[in-house]
Amino acid sequence: MLKKMKGGGVIQPRPDVISVIRGFLGGTLGILMLLIVTYWGGTPSIMAPFGATCVLLFAVPNAPLSQPRSVIGGHFISALVGLLFINIFGDGMIFIALAVGVSVALMQILRVVHAPAGANPILIFLSGIHDYTFLLTPVLSGAVVLVLIALVVNNIGSRSIWPCYWLGRPVIKNKTINSKER
Repeated sequence: MLKKMKGGGVIQPRPDVISVIRGFLGGTLGILMLLIVTYWGGTPSIMAPFGATCVLLFAVPNAPLSQPRSVIGGHFISALVGLLFINIFGDGMIFIALAVGVSVALMQILRVVHAPAGANPILIFLSGIHDYTFLLTPVLSGAVVLVLIALVVNNIGSRSIWPCYWLGRPVIKNKTINSKER
């Protein structure tokens, strides 16, 4: 068991300058735009987990957790679970923990895993949010704004293509079905 804990892989390579600039630009523009929308729109369009979403969207844009489906779906599902739990069960340590666990499981089942979204139920419970409009703003509006900014920033450069997929193709027993096979 201890042998497994020492690791065995290699550290990821240092990113090139363009990737670092893209990360800086995307993170800055993403959060700035959410703050501007919050200020001018008068409704909150930002929440702390969006900072971590920016890390994924702009530092590792090709990761499955960084695809639009995962960003938007993951945030929505986990916030919905958090709201359901706080409204049905009230607050308490076990309900916060269960809300996070259920969120993780549902994101896995629905194939919309997005690590920062795991914080949404905790945010909801610690902030005492009970209003389902939280799903629209900041959750959906903020996630969509970040994805739109990622569409621009992550496609800067001739070799850049983002997203890798929107909804994805059906997978049967680890085999992706191509359009020709349907």
